[in-house]
Amino acid sequence: MEKRQILIVSRNQDFIDKLIEKVSVNFEVTSEKSIHVAYNIALNLLPDTIFFDKTSYTKISDFRNLKNFKATHFLTKSFLIVYGRSTDLTIMKKKYNSLIDEYLPERLSLEHIASLILKKSPPKNFNYWHDCFMGLFNLMAQPIVLLQQNNIIAMNDAFKKTFKIEKSEGLKLTDLVNIENKAKVKTSLRNFARGKHLKAVTTTSLLINKDKLRNARISFSKLSRNISDQFIMLIDFSGDEYFIDEKIGSHADQIEKCFKDNSELTDFSFTKREKEIMALLCKGYKTKEISEALFISPKTIEKHRSNIIKRTNSETILESVIYAINHKLVDFPMS
Repeated sequence: MEKRQILIVSRNQDFIDKLIEKVSVNFEVTSEKSIHVAYNIALNLLPDTIFFDKTSYTKISDFRNLKNFKATHFLTKSFLIVYGRSTDLTIMKKKYNSLIDEYLPERLSLEHIASLILKKSPPKNFNYWHDCFMGLFNLMAQPIVLLQQNNIIAMNDAFKKTFKIEKSEGLKLTDLVNIENKAKVKTSLRNFARGKHLKAVTTTSLLINKDKLRNARISFSKLSRNISDQFIMLIDFSGDEYFIDEKIGSHADQIEKCFKDNSELTDFSFTKREKEIMALLCKGYKTKEISEALFISPKTIEKHRSNIIKRTNSETILESVIYAINHKLVDFPMS
């Protein structure tokens, strides 16, 4: 059985050693004395549990950056435990109650602490690729959906806000298309699913709210060569909303041009720096976090992002990540 990961943050080495002895059967243990360094470790390790020994730190202000440990999509999954004196825990509950999952008072024995860590920590069921993808999926500002053929199986926040939809259950892509275009869209989806191409682009009108439409350029990208009927759809709107009074259909020539462009992509490999940036993006890092992790300026990171998008013939960095995964151009860590 695969062990869970725990990060212990403490300045008391004797306490660390004794706690490791109690939990090492069930956990792979990493320890760190510096809270700042511990945050960078957490971003790379993505531990199941983070344990803070407040008794080894003299000031509450030492924990002023505690919110960072719940700042990314992935670290929100870590179970955050703080162990300390009752007076300190009372203060921390007032300041950080929404961040900390469990408070353990100093009076507890090491055996009791270890048993609570084991009991409170979530089971090891982390699907790395799914969570990496969904982290990036939810960060994107443009409307995006995951499709199983014509069925919408997931929507990001931007899509929900734009179309004023909360649940995807029973919703189909053609429910958002002008009635004159439904047959064309169904045919396009079916042909795309059966075809060998990983990407297609078309234009159509999408139903925004009741009888209002907006013209849109929509891009389809398959998530895997081996799963033909599941793909992601990205939406780029053009123009303002208007009432239904036109018949706008998909343009097959644009899809064919896209197929041609993608089939003519020259072979290439990412640079070492591009691979590092792609791996961090896939973990849900934002530009500032990448800058801090790699010690390069945000401007340089944006330049690399732009180059990655251009070289993969993509519209967004999310498409580039999908392209890199499908073509095995980047070796991402699996834990």
